[in-house]
Amino acid sequence: MTEKRLMRGNDAVAEATVRAGCRFVAGYPLTPATEILEYLAWRLPEVGGTCVQAESEIAAINMVYGAAAGGAWAMTPTSGLGLSLMQEGLSQLCAVELPAVIVDMARMGPGLGTLSPSQADYNLATRGAGHGDSRMIVLAPASAQEAADLTVAAFGLAARYRNPVLVLGDALIAQVMEPVQFPPLAEPPAPPPWSLPGWLGKVPNAIGEYRQDLASVEESVRKLQRKYAAIAAAEARAVALYCEDAEVVVVAYGTAGRTAMETVRAARESGLRAGLFRPVTLWPFPTAALRDATREARAVLVAEMNLGQMVDDVRLALAGRIVVHSLPRAVGAFPPEEIGAALLPLLEASVPA
Repeated sequence: MTEKRLMRGNDAVAEATVRAGCRFVAGYPLTPATEILEYLAWRLPEVGGTCVQAESEIAAINMVYGAAAGGAWAMTPTSGLGLSLMQEGLSQLCAVELPAVIVDMARMGPGLGTLSPSQADYNLATRGAGHGDSRMIVLAPASAQEAADLTVAAFGLAARYRNPVLVLGDALIAQVMEPVQFPPLAEPPAPPPWSLPGWLGKVPNAIGEYRQDLASVEESVRKLQRKYAAIAAAEARAVALYCEDAEVVVVAYGTAGRTAMETVRAARESGLRAGLFRPVTLWPFPTAALRDATREARAVLVAEMNLGQMVDDVRLALAGRIVVHSLPRAVGAFPPEEIGAALLPLLEASVPA
């Protein structure tokens, strides 16, 4: 690993993109992700790469599609508004099994919303990649360092499963200044045998998925589902802290998970048995790990910076075994005392009289 550098989250994601071996990025400037594109506009040419400012997010995802078909590791940065426009391209990437990385620094919605940090893109990110039976792996960092680490990991996962991978941050992760350590600079990978350059001196390759034979269409979709099942079995990730004896477990991801950690530590210092469960993969959702982390709990508190989206996955995972309380926040990041005010009554109720 290299020495630590003080960087904002967006710059950390951009540098990690280069370090991972990516040499093609296309994007449309959209706050709060714009600095990723700005950084890569000068950084990628230094290593022989290409950064394109596209005319729209629709154009950007289709440029990524083309680069991925050619065997390149490709990425696009955006926010929720842009991710909405990319849905058809994402669905097509899933259909033809091409690897790509998308970084979404979320802001509040719906519509234009505000530039405030938000986790309102949870459902958009986790309920498939566009139309049809398709999925993206979704990674949720809680710091600038984790944003860099998960960006590097995203390229490996995308290549391993030939599938789009989304790194889901927010405006706070994008702008926070923290020390970040990076791996050494990696060379771009050679084009894989299935990519379009495979035609050189060989039988031409073809990437496409239009079929009229219903049996082959069904088999292609079922093949994707088998892949998604393998991903769900192998790639679910989470961080569980103080959960071994926790009476109440706070479930939160990303920025909310970071704030919740402060609240849980304060509760522990007061002798209260609180725990924290922080999903790192939002899809696949770490269901088995959550069930294990809450085996001693009497209640779960889901804190998220939206009006209640991940709470649905928590309830599905726990299947009515434990009471699940929702703590939604529409605008901006949680102050620790807000999570504490919701957590304390649950902890006090769990203490025998």
